[in-house]
Amino acid sequence: MGVKTISVYSKADAGSTHVSAADEAVPLPGSNSTAYTDGDTIIEIAKQKGADAIIPGYGFLSENADFARSAKDAGIAWCGPVPEAIEAFGIKHVARGLAEKAGVPIVPGTKDLVDSAADAVEASEKIGYPVMLKATGGGGGMGLVTCNSAKEVTEGFKTVRSRGQSLFKNPGLFIEKYYPASHHVEVQVFGNGQGFAIHFGERECSIQRRHQKVVEECPSPFVEKHAGLRERLVTAAVDLAQSLNYGSAGTVEYLVDDESGDFFFLEMNTRLQVEHGITELCYDVDLVKLMLQQADAELAGKGGLDSEYLHSLQRESPKGAAIEVRVYAENPLRDYAPSPGLLQAVEWADVPNSRVDTWVRTGTTITPNYGKISINTPHVAWELMPNRSPYRKAHVPQ
Repeated sequence: MGVKTISVYSKADAGSTHVSAADEAVPLPGSNSTAYTDGDTIIEIAKQKGADAIIPGYGFLSENADFARSAKDAGIAWCGPVPEAIEAFGIKHVARGLAEKAGVPIVPGTKDLVDSAADAVEASEKIGYPVMLKATGGGGGMGLVTCNSAKEVTEGFKTVRSRGQSLFKNPGLFIEKYYPASHHVEVQVFGNGQGFAIHFGERECSIQRRHQKVVEECPSPFVEKHAGLRERLVTAAVDLAQSLNYGSAGTVEYLVDDESGDFFFLEMNTRLQVEHGITELCYDVDLVKLMLQQADAELAGKGGLDSEYLHSLQRESPKGAAIEVRVYAENPLRDYAPSPGLLQAVEWADVPNSRVDTWVRTGTTITPNYGKISINTPHVAWELMPNRSPYRKAHVPQ
């Protein structure tokens, strides 16, 4: 696209790929554990370097409304949705209300936050066991407890409140019905911030461990087997995005009941997803490029991408299928605990036209500083196309 790029990095990441791949790289001050969350410093670097846009990818500040607002206040385009959208969907019980208002089915549960263990038990009895106690500020399965009895609810209430406060600075929790036999399906949407949005189909994300995705597929085999389900899923996702004048890339996540095929809104991720690559392969789209184009249109005073242009990118169904797997740095002899350290040898299998999105190579040190980022490193995607060579090569920015 001819865009000059500037990357920022912590001391621990001095040898990381994003440092050498950018036109210019700037070291961040502070400790390794806090460098990437120092929004004020990052904004100041962007201003000093004359940057006119910040793209957060799926990094630490990608769903931080205050940071997005600071960028806009500094006259820098934010390659993502407006701060108000980030805030609205960042609080799960508020997001449930927005989905319900847009006509999107939500999981049966409490409308508001639950203030006491006694209230939690009472609500759970009305909903019917099993139930899930969920931290309203949580994400990635953190701050979620499944309960099958009043005793478990009482104990779980204390646990979720504690996790919510320590992890998300928000002790609030709500309760939802738990569906033990269900699929986790998400829809990729993109809006122009002016009331128009399109979709790029769905992804199957049901293969998880500890509520963390391990394998993703596009399209969803489960959805493919149920006539009309894709249409209902994507229509609801687009309606939700348009109801809030959503701009940029976003993902609407659903719970789909195995038995009935009914689906329910779980949450909306107001950023690019790690698994965007398989959608790009199946829908012949570059979501990162679209995010930059949307920001460029905003900088030009157009408010966002032209609706007709965005509509021209709409595809009703995927071409072929793609699967992504995540490779973890863990120690199986220690119950798969994170295993930071030096990668002495990195070699990717020479599978014809496979796509590897990664920042690791021989000599890279996996640090203990960055949680999921340090243990959830490369992403490998393959695409199976009908009536042709089984793999197709694709490349997008890291």
